[in-house]
Amino acid sequence: MDHYAPRNWQPHERPSLPGSPSTPLHSTPKRLAYALVGLLVALTGGLGNSLVIANLPYLQGALGATTAEMAWLPAAYVMTNVSMNLLLVKFRQQFGLRAFTEVFLVLYALVTFGHLFVNDLNSAIAVRAAHGMVGAALSSLGLYYMIQAFPAKWRMKALVLGLGTSQLALPLARLFSEDLLQIAEWRGLYLFELGMALLSLGCVFLLKLPPGDRFKTFEKLDFLTFAILASGVALLCAVLSLGRIDWWLEAPWIGVASAGSIALIMTGLAIEHNRSNPMLMTRWLGSGVMIRLALAVVLIRMVASEQSTGAVGFMQALNMSTQQLHSLYVVMMIGSIAGLVTSALTINPKHLFSPLIVSLALMAVGSVIDSHSNNLTRPENLYFSQFLLAFGSTFFLGPTMVLGTRNVLTNPRNLVSFSVLFGICQNLGGLIGAALLGTFQIVREKFHSSNIVEHLVLTDPLVAARVQSGSNALGSVIADPALRNLQGIRSLATAATREANVLAYNDVFMLIAVIAVLTMIWISIRALWLMSTTKNVTPTPSDSTSGATPS
Repeated sequence: MDHYAPRNWQPHERPSLPGSPSTPLHSTPKRLAYALVGLLVALTGGLGNSLVIANLPYLQGALGATTAEMAWLPAAYVMTNVSMNLLLVKFRQQFGLRAFTEVFLVLYALVTFGHLFVNDLNSAIAVRAAHGMVGAALSSLGLYYMIQAFPAKWRMKALVLGLGTSQLALPLARLFSEDLLQIAEWRGLYLFELGMALLSLGCVFLLKLPPGDRFKTFEKLDFLTFAILASGVALLCAVLSLGRIDWWLEAPWIGVASAGSIALIMTGLAIEHNRSNPMLMTRWLGSGVMIRLALAVVLIRMVASEQSTGAVGFMQALNMSTQQLHSLYVVMMIGSIAGLVTSALTINPKHLFSPLIVSLALMAVGSVIDSHSNNLTRPENLYFSQFLLAFGSTFFLGPTMVLGTRNVLTNPRNLVSFSVLFGICQNLGGLIGAALLGTFQIVREKFHSSNIVEHLVLTDPLVAARVQSGSNALGSVIADPALRNLQGIRSLATAATREANVLAYNDVFMLIAVIAVLTMIWISIRALWLMSTTKNVTPTPSDSTSGATPS
C-alpha cells in the first residue's frame, strides 16, 4: 500500500491537521492508557532538563566546571529543542511522528547511558543536546496521546492538558531530585533520566498512536533553510543563556555571536520569503495577528520566569537550602496543577482573552507581594504569592495555543510556521526573562550596595558598634584584637551585601509586576477593541471557524 495515498476516514476519525493521527473511537480502558502514556511522555520531554536546572550547583562540583561552563547545559537543550521544531512538523507529515520519536528516544537513551561512564562536561552537553531534540518530539507526542484519551467534545480540554503537562516538569524535579542525588550523586539524576527514556520508549512501542495521512512534504531547500535558521537560533540562545554570566559588554564572543545570529536568521527568512513553496510562511508570520500573539506569549513567559529566576534565586541568596525550600516547591507544584486543571475545565473558545488577563493579574499580584520581602523572609512567607504565580504560569498556555491554531485550521500550510513560532516564543520568552531579570538584579545589587557602603563609615557610632559587636562575638576564637576588628568589618560587609541583594530582588519583583500590568492593559484594550468592532458584524461560516484572534 502507498504510504502517501489518501485514506477514507470516517467523519469522527479524520485528522484535524496534516501530520496528526486519526481519532477513532476507543474503549474507556484504552483511553485511560492513552492518558497515562501521554502524561509519561510529556513529563519525560521536560524532566531531564529540569533535573539539571534544579541541581546545577551540585553538578558543577561533580563535573569540576565553572559557572559559565555549566550554563551551556540548559543552553544546549534549548538550542536543539527550538531548532528541531523547524523540521519536526514536516517530518511528522511525511514519515509519522512516532518514527521520529522512536529514533530519537533510542539516541537519547544511548547518549544518556554513555554519559554514566564518562564524567566530563562535553558528554553532559551532548546528553542535553540529544534531550533537546527528543524533547521537541515528546511534547507533541504527549499532546497527541492526551487527545486520544478524550472524546471529541472534550478535545479542547485535552489540548490544554497535553500542552500543559510538560510545564509541570520543573516544579516536579525540584521536589524529588535531592533524593536522586543521594542514590549515586550526579549519576542518580542520569539513571532516572535513562529510566524515563526507556520507559517512554517501551510505552510508545506498546501503545501506538492511530495512523494519519502522510504526504511528501520535504524539499531539498528545506534542509538549507534548517541549517541556516537553526545555527542562527542556536547562537541567539547561547547569547541569552550566558550573556549575564560572561557579561554582555565584556566578552567579545557575545558580540560576534549576536551579529552572526542576526545575519543567519535574516538570511534564512529571506530564502523562505522568496520560495514558491516555503517551509515558513513569512508573510503570515509577519502579519499583525501573529506578531501580537508572539509578543503576548513572550511577555507572559517573561513574567512567569519570576519563580525560577526571582523567588528561588532570592531564597538561595538568603542561603536557603533545597531541603528548606521543599515546602515552597510543593506549593508551586500544587499551583501549577491547579492552573492547568482550571484552564482545562473553563476554556471557552469564545472567551480566550479572559484567561490571559486573569493569568497576568494573578502574577502581578504575586510579584507585588514578593516585592515587600526582607532578610527575614522565609519560604512560608512566599506560599500565597508563589501559588498565584504558579497558577498563572499554566493557566494561560491553553488559550494562547487555541488562539494560534484557529489561524492554522483555516490554512493548514501555516502549521509549520505556527509550530515554530509557538516553540520559539515559549523557549526564548523564558530565556529573555531569565536574562533580563538576572541582569537587572545584578545591576540593582551594585546600585544598592554602593548606596549602603557610602553610609558605612567608622565615625558613625552605630557602624562602630556593629563592628565591635561582630568582633566581640569572635573573642573566644581570635586573640588578636586587630584581626578580630577586621573580622567584624567583614561581617558588616557581608550583611551589607545581603541587604543589597534583598533590595535588588525586590526591584526585580516590582519590575515583573510592572511588565505584567502593562501586558494586561495592552491585551485588555485589544480585546475591548475587537469586541466593539465585531459585535455588530454578522458572522459568516469562515468567521465561526477562525474566530477572533489576537491581531
